[in-house]
Amino acid sequence: MSYRRIGDLIQLVDQRNKDLAITHLVGLTINKKFIPSVANTIGTDMANYKLIRKNQFACSTMQVRRDKKIPIALLKELDIAIISQAYPVFEVIDENLILPDYLMLWFSRSEFDREACFHAVGGVRGSLEWEDFCGMQLPVPSIEEQRQIVAQYQSIANKIKVNEQICEKLEAAAQALYKHWFVDFEFPYSPPSEGGAQDGVAIEKPYKSSGGKMVWNEELGKEIPEGWEVSSLTEITEDTIGGDWGKEVPEGNYTSEVLCIRGTDIPTLNRSDKNGIPQRYILEKNLKSRKLTEGNIVVEISGGSPTQATGRTVLIDKSLTKFINKDLICSNFCRVISVKTSFENVYHLELKRNYNNGLFFTYENSSNGVKNLALNDLLSDLKIAYNNTIVNKFDKHFSILSRQKFIINNQNYYLLQLQSLLLSRLAVGEAVEAS
Repeated sequence: MSYRRIGDLIQLVDQRNKDLAITHLVGLTINKKFIPSVANTIGTDMANYKLIRKNQFACSTMQVRRDKKIPIALLKELDIAIISQAYPVFEVIDENLILPDYLMLWFSRSEFDREACFHAVGGVRGSLEWEDFCGMQLPVPSIEEQRQIVAQYQSIANKIKVNEQICEKLEAAAQALYKHWFVDFEFPYSPPSEGGAQDGVAIEKPYKSSGGKMVWNEELGKEIPEGWEVSSLTEITEDTIGGDWGKEVPEGNYTSEVLCIRGTDIPTLNRSDKNGIPQRYILEKNLKSRKLTEGNIVVEISGGSPTQATGRTVLIDKSLTKFINKDLICSNFCRVISVKTSFENVYHLELKRNYNNGLFFTYENSSNGVKNLALNDLLSDLKIAYNNTIVNKFDKHFSILSRQKFIINNQNYYLLQLQSLLLSRLAVGEAVEAS
């Protein structure tokens, strides 16, 4: 198997949107994917934008050293789009020599990013010169071997995608179950008129629509089930704890090793994936006071974007703590909520329900261009109606969904490890099996 220069295998493509026929604008992410662009293009001459077609690549050679990655992606899901003229667009010269999908696998390797970072020049940010990019080399096996490698990778990717879809449905089911019980008040209920259990099985119907008694509640401004209580989230919060950042390496008394959750790590943790969470070293006394425990909720309090509110959350449950198996804290840009026992799930789901509804945008303020979440105001204003018996019953149903979601997410964690193993073996032409 021979090694070839990237520049011998690709050619630049510079076609412009001169007739303005193409309107679908895409952007490029650090995670090597195309996304619909959110750039403000009002007043922009779109005729200068580049055309990019299916099986063509775009990349950004700027700030490679700073980001420790080179954003580069292969267009697969669209036949044609437009992209900023700042991005080089290129294509494979001869697909009988190298497949675009195989080349993209090589670009996906962490070793490729490290090499690109090594070649990057120009100060702290460090841009990669096009000539240096073209000078990088990769192994080029036979086309048949390339097809086999790509097929293996895509087989794993398909399994991951199916699992992600299942987890999305489980998450939606959990949200729907919470709303059904604690917002619509249609929790399972055995009406007295049914005359008790039949054949040892209780007859249960949705409470509100089956004539369960409702009473007016001034705080919520609506009817709630008779005998239920209403509390703000503040009232069922035991404590909130700040984060820490510590040191990158052991230094002085900073010797307690932890994984430190940032806002950007929250979506990852919600997928039961611990990759990318930074390892830090903090003071022992801070570990004792800030260590996350089962039932804690981590809330992002600084960050966000115009389209993404600040306030993403993750519940530190038993499965997650066992899986990570390391001391956890959160960063200074997050906060830890300690909730009264048995309320963790309903509390977290109420936060997520309102986050998904866009409410958190109204609790943001800005400082030096950074959005911050007014957490205390939010927790004071959010109120839930509940009954302890129903909360405990809900937890039993929710735990089934939560456990199943964790198991499937955990499968994906190891499938991703398998993908990484396959990518790492490209350099020597070895394959891996996805059983």
